[in-house]
Amino acid sequence: MSALNWAAVEIWLLRHAAAEERASSGRDADRTLTEDGHKRAREVARGLAALEPGIELVLTSPYARARQTAEPAARALKLSGRLRETAALEPDRDPAEILEEVRAERVESVLLVGHEPHMGALLGRLVLGRGGHAIPMKKAAVARVEWDGSGPGSLRALLPPRVLARIASGGD
Repeated sequence: MSALNWAAVEIWLLRHAAAEERASSGRDADRTLTEDGHKRAREVARGLAALEPGIELVLTSPYARARQTAEPAARALKLSGRLRETAALEPDRDPAEILEEVRAERVESVLLVGHEPHMGALLGRLVLGRGGHAIPMKKAAVARVEWDGSGPGSLRALLPPRVLARIASGGD
């Protein structure tokens, strides 16, 4: 798809919240959020919704901890029916894969939920317009990038989870 027939999109990135160090199965994909991770995911979801971002679709890694972070966000954004898992957000994937998927969705605003180092590599690619550079994200942090489908995008926000929690509580 050429940049000429591509409309700009707002890409919101959310790194999963704090997860257990090891799953009982021993599989990384099965690691779930800690109790604090669940709490933080809910706070971040409420803070994100308070920003009224106009997100139309939530895409998440199929790994348990990402899905558990994406679900409260989808509920808070009233998008539970627009939450979908994609292997393109697994930790070892090339960021180009998810960008192709976003292009195919033809939405104006999307939330992507995943892992480090993938999210940092994706953010670096979006902001710098090329791969090979990462902008690491803290657990449960949110970034917002306006991207026209080619070249560098514009980083509009990089919000740590504590800021989103404050937004959720009305600034108290």
